[in-house]
Amino acid sequence: MELSVEQKQELEIVERFHTELKKIDHEIRKIIVGQKDVVDQVMISMLTGGHSIITGVPGLAKTLLIATVAQVLHLDFKRIQFTPDLMPADITGTEIIEEDRATGKRARVFVKGPIFANIILADEINRTPPKTQSALLEAMQEGSVSIEGNTYILEKPFYVLATQNPIELEGTYPLPEAQLDRFMFNIVIEYLSEEDEIQVVSQTTTLRKVEFEKTISGPEILEFQRLVRKMPVAEEIMRYAVQLARTSRPSAANPPDFVRQYINYGASLRASQFLILGSKARALVHGRYHVAVEDIQTLAYPVFRHRILTNFHAESEGIKSEDIIKRLLETVPVPKSGLKE
Repeated sequence: MELSVEQKQELEIVERFHTELKKIDHEIRKIIVGQKDVVDQVMISMLTGGHSIITGVPGLAKTLLIATVAQVLHLDFKRIQFTPDLMPADITGTEIIEEDRATGKRARVFVKGPIFANIILADEINRTPPKTQSALLEAMQEGSVSIEGNTYILEKPFYVLATQNPIELEGTYPLPEAQLDRFMFNIVIEYLSEEDEIQVVSQTTTLRKVEFEKTISGPEILEFQRLVRKMPVAEEIMRYAVQLARTSRPSAANPPDFVRQYINYGASLRASQFLILGSKARALVHGRYHVAVEDIQTLAYPVFRHRILTNFHAESEGIKSEDIIKRLLETVPVPKSGLKE
């Protein structure tokens, strides 16, 4: 059967997608050692237009990873260090009165804040009060900034990658559950293996100049985002993702005993949406044009870990959201047709 012109164009985009992704990964690896799952999840987040939280102790190259991705993709990058005295205007920008030297007239001029970039690193987002956090989260949700009654549209692609330090809790303002839900993934960075750590130490203690080759630009990223959304998903795979989210809710009809016992709030509707969207991107990244069960199961952890809120029973027994996700994956029946990649 002969392909239509539209189908041929789409196949060309898919081929270019795979070629460019290999090139991007190669460029990122010039700086970033190991952390394959972390890099994959950051790229999936970008290919779907989602924002992510990156959680890890200091010194694991969270900032370096995000800055490297921005450099490789040739996107405008801004880092905002969140502190207790940071004000909303420090993020969004503000209007000032400026005098025209030629005419002597005064006019209000908007001075853009660091939010007007393609990739925003919100460093230690839990160190600033809720009022300032909400300024960033509004921009994430609306894709725009409102100042003095005027609305300024943020240029796409636009990503917020927020970092949290899990070991210093004094003087922090944890994000409310409703705001956490706006982030697609909670990506956890762990310590490197011994061999990877040796490689990092070797690279960072010698004179070394890294130059990146040209990769895709902003418009091409938006084109790839549209490609991801076009990917079909089998109904049983879609149902499996939805059932995982629904089973995690204690308010659901007949929840499993461990859900009723250990969970205050389960995964939201956004969890189902992000699970499917992320799985579409992951399938494409792995050279497939269909979503498999493995895609859903792999991404269940970054999608659910900040949405499943455990209670004091779980805390007293040392049960984390990761343990709950593992049990959910063991409990919810797997569709047979989606077992193989």
